[in-house]
Amino acid sequence: MNCGCLLKFVETNPVRWNELGLALGVHGNEPSSFQRTRAGFPTELIAFAHDIEANEAGALRLAKTKLERQLEDLTWRLQLEKKLRLSNEEAKLVEISKLHKTVESLSLELDAAKLAAVNEVNKNAVLQRQLELYMKEKTALEREVFSVTELRNENTFLKSSLSALEEKNCALEHELLKGKEESTDTIAKLKAIEETCSQLQQNLKSMEEKLSNLEDENHILRQKALNATPRSNRAGFAKPFIDKFSGALTLPSADRKPSFESPTPTKIIPPLAQGFSDSRRAKLTSERQQENCEILSRCIKENLGFKDGKPVAACVIYRCLIHWHAFESERTAIFDFIIAEVNEVLKVGDDNVTLPYWLSNASALLCLLQRNLRANGFFSMSSQRSGGGSALNGRVAQSLKSPLKYIGLEDGVSHMEARYPAVLFKQQLTACVEKIFGLIRDNLKKEISPLLGLCIQAPKIQRVHGGKSTRSPGGIPQQAPSSQWDSIIKFLDSFLSRLRGNHVPSFFIRKLTTQIFSFINISLFNSLLLRRECCTFSNGEYVKSGLAELEKWIVNAKEEFAGTSWHELNYIRQAVGFLVIHQKRKKSLEEIRQDLCPALTTRQIYRISTMYWDDKYGTQSVSNEVVAQMREILNKDSQNLTSNSFLLDDDLSIPFLTEDIYMALPELDPSLMELPKFLSEYPSALLMIQHTK
Repeated sequence: MNCGCLLKFVETNPVRWNELGLALGVHGNEPSSFQRTRAGFPTELIAFAHDIEANEAGALRLAKTKLERQLEDLTWRLQLEKKLRLSNEEAKLVEISKLHKTVESLSLELDAAKLAAVNEVNKNAVLQRQLELYMKEKTALEREVFSVTELRNENTFLKSSLSALEEKNCALEHELLKGKEESTDTIAKLKAIEETCSQLQQNLKSMEEKLSNLEDENHILRQKALNATPRSNRAGFAKPFIDKFSGALTLPSADRKPSFESPTPTKIIPPLAQGFSDSRRAKLTSERQQENCEILSRCIKENLGFKDGKPVAACVIYRCLIHWHAFESERTAIFDFIIAEVNEVLKVGDDNVTLPYWLSNASALLCLLQRNLRANGFFSMSSQRSGGGSALNGRVAQSLKSPLKYIGLEDGVSHMEARYPAVLFKQQLTACVEKIFGLIRDNLKKEISPLLGLCIQAPKIQRVHGGKSTRSPGGIPQQAPSSQWDSIIKFLDSFLSRLRGNHVPSFFIRKLTTQIFSFINISLFNSLLLRRECCTFSNGEYVKSGLAELEKWIVNAKEEFAGTSWHELNYIRQAVGFLVIHQKRKKSLEEIRQDLCPALTTRQIYRISTMYWDDKYGTQSVSNEVVAQMREILNKDSQNLTSNSFLLDDDLSIPFLTEDIYMALPELDPSLMELPKFLSEYPSALLMIQHTK
């Protein structure tokens, strides 16, 4: 190390120089020494400085190398960091692109999932509707299965009962053979009794002739005795004789019958006494007739009700007529009085109560007459007898009828010979039953007519106007019936409850229900053919839903009360079925006439086809070829037919005969009916009440 370097070191590092001076014993506050050394440095100092410089250079090189290494390390780290950052940025860009693609795919999947969800919702709705339909079909099938099981049980029960009946039938056949053998013996005995009866009648006639001869002789002898005795002309003698014998020789008025009156010895009484007896007898007869009329009037005007479902009034009237011997009279006004009173009650009474009540009573009374009256009796006797033994003859003839009971010719009530007034009364009663039936039917038609006028056309809310529907026709459920159809169902329920409440026989209820449904069929069908706004697809669905409600009512009412009511709706059912089919243009005329509308005439089918229009799905009517064929048929038929009307006519006839009533109504025994309490107020009915007790 030279002096220049040392000087440079001293100049540049004075602090170090001072430290070096202190180490060498030269203080810094001694400038003289320092200056001396500066002029000429000692060798040790130079060497020492050279060593220090060498150490510092090595340290500097080490520091430099260290710093270079650190710099290289830092640059390498920086480059590595840059590479890492670039790689990270590239990875981030790749990840971001992947995430964008993933987001796009997820959005696409989300849209697809939304569409799938919408499709699933639609499928679920369709499946729900199908499930509802299946549930309805299942319930219907369960009902059918239940009915089939019931029918099977009933069939097994009927088979068992049939076997029991066959056994009973065999036993009855054996008994019948025995009964036939016994009946032959009884008939032989009866013939012998008839022969004895004929002999007794001959003897009776001879006794009557002898009695009449004796009376004539007695009369002549008394006249001779009166002429021979001078005291017979006195008033004081004649009066005691009349008072003494007239009462004993005159029968009571209640025990005599007009057709079996016999002459009494009072004919020999002077005219004054005879006139007094006749006037009193006429007065008693008129009072008794007035009392009888009052009893009948109360039975007719008062509602006597029913006992175990049987009409009380009919039984009481029949028993009164039997008790008064009205059927045996050749002249009587009692039957005309009954018919007049019934007609009067029908005029002033409430139709909903009076008409069903008297339909039950009048039909029951008619059946009693039909079963217990006959035109010619087995033992007919002349109504006029001569001689005093006519009453005795009547009683003998009455007793001769009793053997008929042993051979079954008389059921609980003995058959009576029908005189002309009784036969006429039966005819009047038949006309009365038909009149009451007709009045009930006409009233029901008046009540249901305004309801049917509202049911032929669907309300505007339920109609779909214009254009085609986007949904398939088969997927749309039928419309529920409106309140108008509900009102018809309520009317039918009310009508049925009124008739059943008055115990009208199921025979008449069945006939009335059938005629009401026939009227419903005629009204709806004629309205459909007369109004073009009714010949639409939606209106056909509406009427079809109402007909389904009527079918449910018929099923619930059962055949006992509904009868063949469902078949009475054939015309409107087939017309509505034609309206609601979708492929009318593919149907031929033969298919329409034989399969769809077999009950309808060609004129009616032509009317519906030409008036049809679809306000819901836009379907078309039948093809032009079918229309041309129908037009050709109508042109040919119009030359032969007197009437070209396509409307149905209402049937106003009475749908039954007297024999039908007699066969349909159950047996009725009036003798078992309890008499009303008000009969005890009348003396003429006391004997009938005592006889019942």
